[in-house]
Amino acid sequence: MASSSGTKDEVGPPRTMSRRMTRAPTLIVDQSDGSAPDSELVPSSLASIAPILRVANEIEKDNPRVAYLCRFHAFEKAHRMDPTSNGRGIRQFKTYLLHRLEREEEETKPILAKNDPREIQKYYQIFYEKNIREGQYTKKPEEMAKIYQIATVLYDVLRTVVPQSKIDEQTQRYAKDVEEKKEQYEHYNILPLYAVGVKPAIMELPEIKAALRAIRNVENLPVFQMPEGKERTVNDILEWLALRFGFQKGNVANQREHLILLLANMDVRNKNLQDYELLDNHTVQKLMDKIFKNYQSWCKYLHFTQNLECPWGDRRQQSQLLYIGLYLLIWGEASNIRFMPECICYIYHRMAHEMYGTVFGNVEHVIGGAYQTAAQGDESFLRDVVTPIYEVLRKEARRNKSGKASHSEWRNYDDLNEYFWTKRCLKLGWPLDRKADFFVHSDVIKPENKGNNQAVGKRKPKTNFVELRTFWHLFRSFDRMWIFFIMALQAMIIIAWHQRLTSNVLFDEDVVRSVLSIFITAAILNFLRAVLDIVLSFNAWRSLKFTQILRYLLKFAIAAFWLVVMPVTYSRSIQNPSGIMRFFNNLGADWQSQSLYNYCIAIYLIPNMLAALLFLFPFLRRSLERSNWRIINMLMWWSQPKLYVGRGMHEDMFSLLKYTLFWITLLISKLAFSYYVEIMPLIEPTQTIMNLTVSSYDWHEFFPNVTHNIAVVIAIWAPVVLVYFTDTQIWYAIFSTVIGGIYGAFSHLGEIRTLGMLRARFESVPSAFSKRLVPYSKEEAKQHQWDDTWERINIAKFSQMWNEFILSMRNEDLISHREKNLLLMPYSSSDVSVVQWPPFLLASKIPIALDMAKDFREKEDADLFKKIKNDDFMYFAIIECYETLRDLLLDLLLDDGDKKIIWQICEEVESSIQRRRFLRDFKMSGLPLLSDKLDKFLDLLMADYEDAQLYRSQVINMLQDIIEIIIQDVMNNGHEVLEKTHSLHHDEKREQKFERVKIDLLQSGSWMEKVVRLHLLLTVKESAINVPMNLEARRRITFFANSLFMIMPSAPKVRNMLSFSVLTPYYKEPVLYSTEELNKENEDGISTLFYLQKIYPDEWNNYLERITVPKHGSDNKDRSELDRQWVDPKHGSDNKDRSELDRQSVDPKHGSANKDRSELDRQWVSYRGQTLARTVRGMMYYRETLELQCFLDFADDNAIFGGYRAIDINHRDYRILKEKAQALADMKFTYVVSCQVYGVQKKSSDAQDRSCYVNILNLMLKYPSLRVAYIDEREETIDGKTEKVYYSVLVKGGEKLDEEIYRIRLPGPPTEIGEGKPENQNHAIIFTRGEALQTIDMNQDNYFEEAFKMRNVLEELLKTHHGQRMPTILGLREHIFTGSVSSLAWFMSNQETSFVTIGQRILANPLRVRFHYGHPDIFDRIFHLTRGGMSKASKTINLSEDIFSGYNSTLRRGYVTHHEYIQVGKGRDVGMNQISLFEAKVANGNGEQTLSRDVYRLGRQFDFYRMLSFYFTTVGFYFSSMVTVLTVYVFLYGRVYMVLSGLEKRILDDPSIHQSKVLEEALATQSFFQLGLLLVLPMVMEIGLERGFRSAIGDFIVMQLQLASVFFTFQLGTKAHYYGRTLLHGGSKYRATGRGFVVFHAKFGDNYRMYSRSHFVKGLELFMMLIVYEVYGHSYRSSSLYFFITFSMWFLVASWLFAPFVFNPSGFEWQKTVDDWTDWKRWMGNRGGIGISPDKSWESWWNEEQEHLKYTNLRGRVLEIALSLRFFIYQYGIVYQLKISHGSKNILVYGLSWFVMATVLLVLKMVSMGRRKFGTDFQLMFRILKALLFLGFVSVMTVLFVVCGLVVSDIFAAILAFMPTGWALILVSLKFQFPVFFFLIFLILILWCAITRFFRS
Repeated sequence: MASSSGTKDEVGPPRTMSRRMTRAPTLIVDQSDGSAPDSELVPSSLASIAPILRVANEIEKDNPRVAYLCRFHAFEKAHRMDPTSNGRGIRQFKTYLLHRLEREEEETKPILAKNDPREIQKYYQIFYEKNIREGQYTKKPEEMAKIYQIATVLYDVLRTVVPQSKIDEQTQRYAKDVEEKKEQYEHYNILPLYAVGVKPAIMELPEIKAALRAIRNVENLPVFQMPEGKERTVNDILEWLALRFGFQKGNVANQREHLILLLANMDVRNKNLQDYELLDNHTVQKLMDKIFKNYQSWCKYLHFTQNLECPWGDRRQQSQLLYIGLYLLIWGEASNIRFMPECICYIYHRMAHEMYGTVFGNVEHVIGGAYQTAAQGDESFLRDVVTPIYEVLRKEARRNKSGKASHSEWRNYDDLNEYFWTKRCLKLGWPLDRKADFFVHSDVIKPENKGNNQAVGKRKPKTNFVELRTFWHLFRSFDRMWIFFIMALQAMIIIAWHQRLTSNVLFDEDVVRSVLSIFITAAILNFLRAVLDIVLSFNAWRSLKFTQILRYLLKFAIAAFWLVVMPVTYSRSIQNPSGIMRFFNNLGADWQSQSLYNYCIAIYLIPNMLAALLFLFPFLRRSLERSNWRIINMLMWWSQPKLYVGRGMHEDMFSLLKYTLFWITLLISKLAFSYYVEIMPLIEPTQTIMNLTVSSYDWHEFFPNVTHNIAVVIAIWAPVVLVYFTDTQIWYAIFSTVIGGIYGAFSHLGEIRTLGMLRARFESVPSAFSKRLVPYSKEEAKQHQWDDTWERINIAKFSQMWNEFILSMRNEDLISHREKNLLLMPYSSSDVSVVQWPPFLLASKIPIALDMAKDFREKEDADLFKKIKNDDFMYFAIIECYETLRDLLLDLLLDDGDKKIIWQICEEVESSIQRRRFLRDFKMSGLPLLSDKLDKFLDLLMADYEDAQLYRSQVINMLQDIIEIIIQDVMNNGHEVLEKTHSLHHDEKREQKFERVKIDLLQSGSWMEKVVRLHLLLTVKESAINVPMNLEARRRITFFANSLFMIMPSAPKVRNMLSFSVLTPYYKEPVLYSTEELNKENEDGISTLFYLQKIYPDEWNNYLERITVPKHGSDNKDRSELDRQWVDPKHGSDNKDRSELDRQSVDPKHGSANKDRSELDRQWVSYRGQTLARTVRGMMYYRETLELQCFLDFADDNAIFGGYRAIDINHRDYRILKEKAQALADMKFTYVVSCQVYGVQKKSSDAQDRSCYVNILNLMLKYPSLRVAYIDEREETIDGKTEKVYYSVLVKGGEKLDEEIYRIRLPGPPTEIGEGKPENQNHAIIFTRGEALQTIDMNQDNYFEEAFKMRNVLEELLKTHHGQRMPTILGLREHIFTGSVSSLAWFMSNQETSFVTIGQRILANPLRVRFHYGHPDIFDRIFHLTRGGMSKASKTINLSEDIFSGYNSTLRRGYVTHHEYIQVGKGRDVGMNQISLFEAKVANGNGEQTLSRDVYRLGRQFDFYRMLSFYFTTVGFYFSSMVTVLTVYVFLYGRVYMVLSGLEKRILDDPSIHQSKVLEEALATQSFFQLGLLLVLPMVMEIGLERGFRSAIGDFIVMQLQLASVFFTFQLGTKAHYYGRTLLHGGSKYRATGRGFVVFHAKFGDNYRMYSRSHFVKGLELFMMLIVYEVYGHSYRSSSLYFFITFSMWFLVASWLFAPFVFNPSGFEWQKTVDDWTDWKRWMGNRGGIGISPDKSWESWWNEEQEHLKYTNLRGRVLEIALSLRFFIYQYGIVYQLKISHGSKNILVYGLSWFVMATVLLVLKMVSMGRRKFGTDFQLMFRILKALLFLGFVSVMTVLFVVCGLVVSDIFAAILAFMPTGWALILVSLKFQFPVFFFLIFLILILWCAITRFFRS
């Protein structure tokens, strides 16, 4: 074999694999089937050989031998990199490659020469000459990039094959040229900055040139010395910064393009394009202000000098760009540190200081030395700055223990970022001091903990806040609300208590004095708040300043002072001589006569009065809080903590007045309702009960001497108090529904909601379109207001967009071909004198007009024409038909004489109309005959034909018949017309008329469109009234038309619009459904494809019609055939016809197009599911609309009248226009999908992963402007050790495979630090572009017509609101497209729709508390990238990562708005289990939010009324849901206590009390929760607003019939369970819901595992309580409210127990029930163990279900134990009700019940142990044992029945008593380790003995 080193002088023999290489002793990985290109299967540690293999695959068809040499070179390189094949997957890969080389060595031979060295040199020369020399001036940059990449690899291979001395001069010259120019032809993202030759249009845009010229200004910048002593020249300022600070090459390239596009897009806006050369200084200053606003605020906060000093003059712009470039480069390489914006500020602060010293003066100010000017290494910034901070993050993340550790035990992103809110950050020094306190950790990982990376040792303190798991956070965060409600409750109870004693209660001095006691309560609650502030923040004290600690202590001391003073002074107060009037009159008149308590109240209220004063002047409070003056900070020190965020969030006066009025009205209504309905009715019964004396009980009462029956009072009042605290949520639902409906009506929502309304207003739609969506200045609009040409241009522009809209719906199969033709609108009306409206508006107008004319008996034309003109559309249809028929006939005829006849007939018609003799000159009775003949004629023109001659004769005959009918049957003087025409042509040769026709016209698309349209106008009758039939198509058309009349900003031109990006995070969700998934059948034989065919029958038929290849008829042609494309075939397929593209799915494994039916089916199904393919298709509509808008902006009138799809692409001007449109679309729009594991899927052997990779690759090939970002994991050898290295990589679609654009190394695995989704977004956000960023989830969709409004909504970011505030988040409404999949999906769709419309509408205005909810909101990108990104990512606490971005934006003085004139599609979960998982995830997220610092700061810093809005629309809703369920428990347990103790019976039997329903009246409100009324109210209002209230009521009734209340009640339990468990124990995690179509029956075992603890156990408990209450109760026998209240509880129980089965497909089918039971029994019987999944064994499931208890804190354990003790009441109460107890109340009865239970447990244990020990070897003994136990049981039961008086009912009662006790023992034992539990049992026994002795004595 020839030497591969190239050191021999002579040319060696052909390279061979037969010697010197031994076969590796591993199995061969069979890739011979072409399942994947070998270049895509390269192990990560051999990534450098992947380009070589790609080149081999690329050139294999041209020269297989050279391809073989490339592979051989790759194999040798791989062997050198890992000789021992120890890396992961290397041995298998090398073995595969070796076998392939052996095969190819025999199969391939040199073609161009006699040996390999000559062959490869010859091929290299030919390749260079053909592709580089000739192609560099003709080929596009992306093509040249690929060619240069191939040439570079070929030369590397050549050098290993050919000795250096044998490489000829020509080859070396070519190679040198390639080496010098290859950097100019690298793969690029948007801008080919270094391309020469054929430059794309985007590089010719003046704004791009100006920006590029600005950043390439490197004059006066210091020159760097390279290690070899040479000076390094730089091309631009970013390259200079990279050399100065050591940024990565990929980062520099990425941010270079980022900065150029930012500057270009900002500079071109509203700028004159004439003489556009230089970048405007104002643009740079504006960008600098936006980027550094947070940095400047940070510097002011810490009183640092800002390092933004720029000299005036020529160097100012350069200096500003240096600062901007430095910040962007830091941000682009910061990785996870991007979540810490103030940390980035610190890094920038230090580096900008260094940069300034380098650029200006080159002298260090502190030490007097010179700055270093030597160039830094390529990764020095990553190594020296990013990695140390990342390691701190990683160490802290390890303490999290995958979410199992308490939040207080580790520092999250916020804690570490807030370290930089103090001047302590200066201790880090610069360069970073690794010994600084920030970096030093005591968490050494012990050897035994290395496996799980658990850190031990003393932890660092939290910063400013501690997230402890406790419900007290709700009180601490919203203390003002709780204090208000508690004080109001106390005051109302006091007033109601005294009201029955005196009628003038408010003027009674005793009442006033009693009411004033609420301030004692306030003092107690304020003391509690002060205590909580200290206790809950104690773990952060070591990080707090002394002033902050002092503030906590002083607040505690003052609260303690008032806690003592208030009760003391109140007790010493004296009575005033008169009531409240005298009190207020004399207040201050004689201070010595006033009560000291009153003065204390006045002093106590001084801070509140000051706060109220500042509340009335929000601008003053805002200025004070935002001030950084030290004197102001000292004054504000007491009222607010010293924090960087959360200052000055107060709204303007008008907004404040709006939401204040909202809440004052609501609170008045709520308090009035609570007083009169909940409190007043209970006062009299309570007073009576407290005066009763109960002497006997039905059980052993431990406290028989308790006075006032306090236990009964608590049992009655507890549920009422809980309802009092939660019914505000009901009032909020009512008020928000009403106000939201009013706001929606004023926003013009629902004005066009039906096709009838659309028809009525369609004439005004084009003008509304022009006003809203066409960029005209006001001057232009006024100038051309009455210009007919201007109006025609507007209509033509509307028709361009309208037709694209209709065609997009046709391509989505929402409409059929016929409906498409009925909806299309001609581009130009120049051929006719009237506007050509879509045929669906003109349907049936011609037949009606014909009937009207035929039956018209009067002789005056005016009457007929008046009737016709009364209907505008009828008039338009008649004129259009007449003129179109005339033009068609004239075009069809060849003979001039024939044309003269047609013209003569037309003249007769027009002259008779002018002379008002139409009815006299024409016979209306002949019109129907003419119409029928025209129908046949047009049908003939549209028909297929084979024999052209025969077809021509048929056309001639039909045409002659038509003329004959006109002449003879319609015209009275028809023969005169013919004779007149003959006389004019008397010299011509006589021949039959109308025999020469132009059949070639049938091939003209525009002419055939006229034929089709005329045919539709003449033939379509009533059936077009309901066009389109598809409900989704109707919704989209009506919403779009309605939105044109809503208030929105005017549209700018595309060139002037804001640039934006769309970012979609993706993990492993479906991209495109596979054929197997489509055809997989469930137990009933139903597949997903069959299921969708049934729920979308019309769309399936439309799809079949679309894919059916038509023979000839143009009305059945597909869009790709009927509609001509504005497409350059050389350009990427972004502009290809959609239906054409949808048939292509290129599999890179095979390299061919699969156009078979199964592929089309896959796409059809996937576009109806929640797939990435659907999302990408929808988002790419943005690009389509931008290109259309560019056409409308820049095209001349002729092009616009000609049509968007009909212009000649070969025309130079139009080709330039097209290229310009594509360039502007590239500049304005970027779409990045963050496919985190794309690199893993590419190399995976798993079929599912491979399928995802192929589908994602196909998407990139289909949409060239789509970009995919992923995290690439590689194994690299560093210092002789193999380490994993991580990169952020951006790729785009190439010719067949993906092409890498940027690669930026990361300090470590980014997803190990925080939550997966935000980390996935964060790594990809650096690849986005523009000033705005839309966040799109993977289950969303978009629509063409909505994408057209994007430039309008982006203008909202430039609108100022109430002063200088501009929006930072634009909220958009959503349409839930999964509503038709199932009844549950419909419920969720309506619920979600009400939230994203009326819910968010009211949140944004007037309440001003809208945040970000994971919806398609648009972010001010620059604002957020400098403030922590689009989400927060701390593990567990930021589980609901999206809403935290809204919190963060608001805390940092952002402004969030909501807009409903644009919508985006969104999918929701469609199955019961999917929905429950989603609700669990959201409830978990809200539980974590409750603990978060963001909620605490917002709750504390908002004013009172805005805080109420915030609470009841976020965590308060979930807390109210939990309290609602708790109310049922409290009510039933209170009643069970009263029933079992006998108190209820004794009280009701008392003569002074009569049966009364007042005890239950106050409980009625809680039933609304269980009935789902809260969710239904906004739903009904929004449906009524947008679709009419008749539809709303109908939908509501249908929903109830489909058991929507059962569903919502069930989900109430889900919310309550997971929210409460998260607050108590944690355990929240991301729950993948699947989002697929649910066509499979869920087994009972699955439902049991999912709902056992959350619903079934709780439902059974409530069921048992209701049974106990029903059996032993006597209270409601005559109450009219008994049925209502108990019904709601029975309904709750039934919903929780049976909803999963009711909504389960085939849930009650008998055979499936039997199978489920068998499966569940098998699961229950299986043993668990290590590696046994929960779905295989009950034991494994149980351990997983209780796992959260292993990591809960002591508070959680104690509270859980306390709650578990409730189950003991059943046994204690019921045993005294047994007949066998004979009415005994002795405590021994209860003790004996424990003995019985212990005996039963012992017997069961004996049987269990006997089965294990004797069941196999001593079977007979075990049987004897069981027989003895059975006989003993029978004997005991006989004795009990005969001797002791046991009855059968006692047995059932005993079961009811002992089951809860057993469950309680299990629950209590779970909270402790077993030794602790047994010790506790021992203590209980001792205590029990002591109690029994005491009572016995």
